[in-house]
Amino acid sequence: MKIHEYQAKKLLGEYGIPVPRGQVAHTPEEAKMAFEQLGRPLAVVKAQIHAGGRGKGGGVKLVRSATEAFTAAKAILARPLITHQTGPQGQQVRVLLVEEGSDIAKEFYVGLAVDRQTGSPVLMASAEGGVEIEQVAARSPEKILKETVDPALGLLGFQARRLAFGIGMPAASLNGAVRVMSGLAKLFLDKDCSLAEINPLILAKDGSVIALDAKMNFDANGLYRHPDVIAFRDLNEEDPREVQASRHELSYIALDGDIGCMVNGAGLAMAAMDIIKLHGGMPANFLDVGGGASMEQVREAFRIILQDEKVKAILVNIFGGIMKCDVIAEGIIEAARTEKIGVPVVVRLEGTNVERGKELLAKSGLALISATSMDEAARKAVEAASGRAA
Repeated sequence: MKIHEYQAKKLLGEYGIPVPRGQVAHTPEEAKMAFEQLGRPLAVVKAQIHAGGRGKGGGVKLVRSATEAFTAAKAILARPLITHQTGPQGQQVRVLLVEEGSDIAKEFYVGLAVDRQTGSPVLMASAEGGVEIEQVAARSPEKILKETVDPALGLLGFQARRLAFGIGMPAASLNGAVRVMSGLAKLFLDKDCSLAEINPLILAKDGSVIALDAKMNFDANGLYRHPDVIAFRDLNEEDPREVQASRHELSYIALDGDIGCMVNGAGLAMAAMDIIKLHGGMPANFLDVGGGASMEQVREAFRIILQDEKVKAILVNIFGGIMKCDVIAEGIIEAARTEKIGVPVVVRLEGTNVERGKELLAKSGLALISATSMDEAARKAVEAASGRAA
């Protein structure tokens, strides 16, 4: 789960990390009022969307008067913001952060993520702040310093100091940088984050260390422990189909292909997508109905897949362990009758009650394409999507 910058900064503040004063605005009038209340000669109006590259897309504007704040807010709210992460359709901006300006002497980067090799969080720091860390990693990987964070012990003091020294933080500001790094690491562990970035972390001209921007993602599996984080969820920033799927305890991610996939189990779903690509096709989604889906969930899965106008065929690939193949068959039949499926459907069932499931499908009178193996199912789905006879 992602949250907005202003929400991330609220969490940073709770962990003792300095952030600029700012106010949330939803209209140009509120942005104007926010500038007046900040009482500073310079402010920044920032679009709040779940995507990077806002500055390059015109979503971050410096303003020097309440009138300029009004004008900037009106322009940002007027049309979708297009960045390299939103795609060409852009994302409609509904929330703004109006924040006091800062006197910047130097910009740094600090962030935490989970290292897949060690299975532990890793704190990264770089003197190359204010740019995308991926660019730094590709251009000058030696400029990114790392410290592994023990989940039980947290970030140790000497690790934070070593990073602060390593990125060139002045001695007078060293303690401030250590507090920021230690607070960010504690927040990451406490809140089950999957990503926590401060970019840029600035050294102000007065020597203070301030989080000028922040980005945070959270592990959805740990959200039940954090109602305060769940309260930050902005459904307007999420794909409506993914929201609909989550309400029915389905795992759905929209992709760019034309073959809808309904599979039980994440590993099997990934394998099915790989084999679709092996045969020259492109999956339209990842959809895991889980190990014990009901007939209603199967019907809902079809409904979600069919909302994607790009879908030209559907592949149902089920291995019945806990899941029973006859239940899946009943769900397919019910979905076909209620949802008016207008694209070819390829079905491969295997496992518990598979013969009963195949019997139900055979007697249903539905124009389904059967397959006995995953490879055959993927091939037939690709052929069906391309208009060739399966």
